[in-house]
Amino acid sequence: MSETENKKIQQETASEKKGTERHLPAHGPVDADGREVLLSVRDVDITFGKGERAVHAVKGASFDIYKGETFSLVGESGSGKTTIGRAVIRVNPCAAGEIDYKGVRISGKIPRSLDREVIRNIQMVFQDPAASLNERATVEYIISEGLYNFHLYENEADRVAKVEKMIAEVGLLPEHLTRYPHEFSGGQRQRIGLARAMVMEPELVVADEPISALDVSIRAQVLNLLKKFQEERGTTYLFIAHDLSIVRFISDRIGVIYKGRIVEVAPAEELFDYPLHPYTRSLISAIPIPDPLLEKRKVPVVYDPSVHDYETEQPEMTDIGYGHFVYGSASEIESYKKIRESGVPLKAVTIADGDIPAETTQDDNVAKEEILDTPIHDTGSWWLAVLSFLLPLLGLAAGAVFRKHNYMRNRQVCRKGAFAGLIVRGAALLLFGLLLLLAIV
Repeated sequence: MSETENKKIQQETASEKKGTERHLPAHGPVDADGREVLLSVRDVDITFGKGERAVHAVKGASFDIYKGETFSLVGESGSGKTTIGRAVIRVNPCAAGEIDYKGVRISGKIPRSLDREVIRNIQMVFQDPAASLNERATVEYIISEGLYNFHLYENEADRVAKVEKMIAEVGLLPEHLTRYPHEFSGGQRQRIGLARAMVMEPELVVADEPISALDVSIRAQVLNLLKKFQEERGTTYLFIAHDLSIVRFISDRIGVIYKGRIVEVAPAEELFDYPLHPYTRSLISAIPIPDPLLEKRKVPVVYDPSVHDYETEQPEMTDIGYGHFVYGSASEIESYKKIRESGVPLKAVTIADGDIPAETTQDDNVAKEEILDTPIHDTGSWWLAVLSFLLPLLGLAAGAVFRKHNYMRNRQVCRKGAFAGLIVRGAALLLFGLLLLLAIV
């Protein structure tokens, strides 16, 4: 019997053994580097619909998540990030491949006892905090629901103590427990969703874009909360997002997904220093630059799938070293290896050469707005209006002089006073003419 056949039989035997497990072990398998593999996604396909209308949302997704780390899944909207996250919590079924938790298969049909342990150990924080909370339940019940279902408390006093401790840890007050979700802001609702997940003391949390609907300041608070729980409890995160700038802050490793296919996986800094796949470079180039002048000169990288020639060479996910995996054909992998071995970081963001056009500079914009360049004595005093009213011709002349020297407020009041004086004088002359005409008649 050949070595390939032996390997295939061993894999089938291992798969059958995984399917008979009724409980989760205390620890998962350990890889060659001594890291505990908490979650393993292997060649997962997820399909919605049947026949010609079938939509292949995820194709051959593979990655590992190690205990205590934050693994981020990044890609455009509709790329399959949330679909994978929902498959991990057993909401979306896998059409092919398998998902292992601590070395035990949790995808497909599993025993009820194992299913309950998976629910207990893997929690999810949803993207929309309003839709994920029961509007008819108080905050206390929402947070306590998992404790009730799995009876994770000794008595009622213990349950209340756990809920109050958790609500305090996410930055809310005990009096908030008697309120309903509609009484809170978006950031507060997201904190409630986080408290609901963390009160179960899960080992793995699937965070599905938990900050995309929040203000910038609230985002930072929620990210700090996630970091805090990870440091205190050793929580592992599958963090789903589309904003690479946020992901860089919180992640240990990052997986980039494009149209259901994972195209690159690497440690966070490694990925930003060496974004080998063209799609990864396009995502990094889309990160806004805080300086508007540099942002205007930035040359965006547009990903074109036609650059890959996969008709003659079949692509596959390959380890090129440094914990860096890239999806590509054999020739592409060779070019990626050469780039990585050179040790010269790649620049995903390019700023166009040349000076900033003069018409875009702030100083010139201010110069064009004459009213912004105001002399000290350009106060528009009322006595100028009075003098212009009494002496309108002199007021118009003064207005012309003020305009020449950019005293715009003084010019305005002189013109108004002069015009008012001319109108009053014209009206007086007209009235005098009418009275004179009536007297003669």
